[in-house]
Amino acid sequence: MHTNRKKAQHVGQYNKKRQSGNDLRGKALKPFVIALVATLAVGFVLLLVMAAKNKFSKTDKKGELTVTAQIFNIDKDDMGKAKPSGKKADSDTVASSDGSRYGAIIADEELCRQQHIYPKDSTYDDEISLLFAGDVSFAEGYDNISSLRLRGGEIEAAFNEAALTTMREADVFMVNNEFTYSTRGTPTEEKQYTLRANPDTVRYLGDMGVDIVSLANNHTYDYGEISLLDTLDTLESVDMPYVGAGRNIEEAIKPAYFIVNDVKIAIVSATQIEKLDYPDTKGATESSAGVFRCWNSSKVFDVISDAKANSDYCVVYVHWGTELMEQTDWAQDELAPKLAKAGADLIIGDHPHILQKIDYIGDTPVIYSLGNYWFNGKTRDTGLLEVTLDTQGQLNTIRFIPALQSGSVTSVLSGEDGESVISYMRSISPKVSIDSDGYITKK
Repeated sequence: MHTNRKKAQHVGQYNKKRQSGNDLRGKALKPFVIALVATLAVGFVLLLVMAAKNKFSKTDKKGELTVTAQIFNIDKDDMGKAKPSGKKADSDTVASSDGSRYGAIIADEELCRQQHIYPKDSTYDDEISLLFAGDVSFAEGYDNISSLRLRGGEIEAAFNEAALTTMREADVFMVNNEFTYSTRGTPTEEKQYTLRANPDTVRYLGDMGVDIVSLANNHTYDYGEISLLDTLDTLESVDMPYVGAGRNIEEAIKPAYFIVNDVKIAIVSATQIEKLDYPDTKGATESSAGVFRCWNSSKVFDVISDAKANSDYCVVYVHWGTELMEQTDWAQDELAPKLAKAGADLIIGDHPHILQKIDYIGDTPVIYSLGNYWFNGKTRDTGLLEVTLDTQGQLNTIRFIPALQSGSVTSVLSGEDGESVISYMRSISPKVSIDSDGYITKK
């Protein structure tokens, strides 16, 4: 008890001394505390000013907000306005300086050359027009080329004005180049028809308004590998893009790409003809020239899938079917759904030399054969397929334009003559509607 009382007295004395000391120190520190508080207040105000400055004015050279005060968490919305967020804006994801998706690609000429990319101006700002025809030949010894020369040798003697205007106004116009440009080689042994043209006739493609040709057919190899190599050299000499054949398999399978109105269109071309494992028209290999064959091969599906992944719209132009047969054959019927499944947005066929049906597989239009376009002197109903896309690469319209090859002249038809061909196409195409102007819709 005594110890506790002494301890209590000691603690009381200590507390009195501590209180007395605190009173003295408090009087001495009071001015210092006031000054410290004032300094902290000024510093905090300065921090707020700096944060606000960062919020409203700190930008990089691309005009994007790159420095933000974390207390505000500033980002930008889709309209470029600041909005609350938990992260910085991604300054690496930007469009080309002109606002286009493909401007940087177009500016890189070497990249375009390597990847077969062809920028094109468009007739209109709000759409892209694609035009397709069937078989074309400038081969020596046939009535159409002989008649052209007798009429003066200019392309205006081979097409009527309506056909020339339609061909030349399209943004991208494609035909099947079903012959070889060469003065060399020997004709394929025992082949009934071998088609070889003087290389000078390549100028007619430009006169027609052609932008790309398919070489995936059964006549580009008619005079052997040397004639195909001459054909490639001839087309390249006039800067004419081609698909479906090459100096090796890598070239032969390569798609061509057109960029029009900031829309990238892929074109793939392959051939089923001849339907043999060892055809006269050789398929390209790793070390030899030839065509891109899709007979008993799945390679074409991989090529289409890749082309679709690298474009906004993918066209497949295929050589298939049976000559002079109105109905599609089993090989066409089997291949078409696989092409659509692989990624084809549009399938164009040729080889039968006559018109075949128009159909849809899902949302993919299929024109099984456009027939002869300017091929010989025979009289044949034919036509052009015109497709328009919007500036997002979506299908706007698809139209069959009726035409006639007769007397070595191909004419776009109108009036009763045009309606006659359209009526025939309706009769063989039960799954689509074709109006009087040729516009096609899925039933």
